[in-house]
Amino acid sequence: MDLGITGRAAIVTGASTGIGFAVAKELVSNGVAVVIAARDRRRLEQAKEILLRAPGAKVASVDVDVAAPDAARTLVNKALMTFGSIDILINNAGRAHAGGLMNSSEDDWTDMTAVKLTSMRRLCREAIPHMQQKRWGRIVNMSSIGGIYPNPKLFVSHVLSAAINNLTRSLALEVAKDGILVNAIGIGAVATDNWANNMLPAVRKNRLEMSSLGDDEVLARISAELTPVGRAGTPEEIAAIAAFLSSARNGFVTGDTIEASGGADRFM
Repeated sequence: MDLGITGRAAIVTGASTGIGFAVAKELVSNGVAVVIAARDRRRLEQAKEILLRAPGAKVASVDVDVAAPDAARTLVNKALMTFGSIDILINNAGRAHAGGLMNSSEDDWTDMTAVKLTSMRRLCREAIPHMQQKRWGRIVNMSSIGGIYPNPKLFVSHVLSAAINNLTRSLALEVAKDGILVNAIGIGAVATDNWANNMLPAVRKNRLEMSSLGDDEVLARISAELTPVGRAGTPEEIAAIAAFLSSARNGFVTGDTIEASGGADRFM
């Protein structure tokens, strides 16, 4: 399928590994010039090197903490100075946080809100005026099915996911008249480093029968239990959805949170 976005320019946050990297790779393969962003400079440069191997690839990188007050302007300016426009925004930065209300600290709330929600709001606000000038734009916000089917053991993450879904819907209604479509992807169990580092330790703590198992085995067992398709998703599967939502082929889907969870109606 020709997505009709060759020559467009995108920003992808959290793009050094996992879903963000997969989305950047999918966009590059469709002729999109991409600014990738992440905090870890070494991993970001490794990702950039891989992406540039594609024929005709145009990739720039910015090592930045998206929670910083000036990060959004820095990223948008990078896209404008390097590629001349910003047409597609993929808000992917963030991580999962295990814990309920009573054992989540004020710092947990502050840090998670800054990375997952505040950075998203700032980037949208910074990018949208440039999209409005061209009367074309696509924004995809990475959320979680926990924003629809919350698990109290992931209280902070799922409250913020619900806020992302609401931000997406509200923003979509505000900018639809400008030719800008805004959607979210409600992600379920997907095999990434984020899962390995942040979620699987919590599974082992709560499920003692899995405490001695390796990451792959724990993820396989949890996925088989909770996901009707019987497995975890892949970053590439999420990237394919994001690419379509970001494309010219999508002209009528906006304000939605697309569930990409293998049919699961609960998270962990």
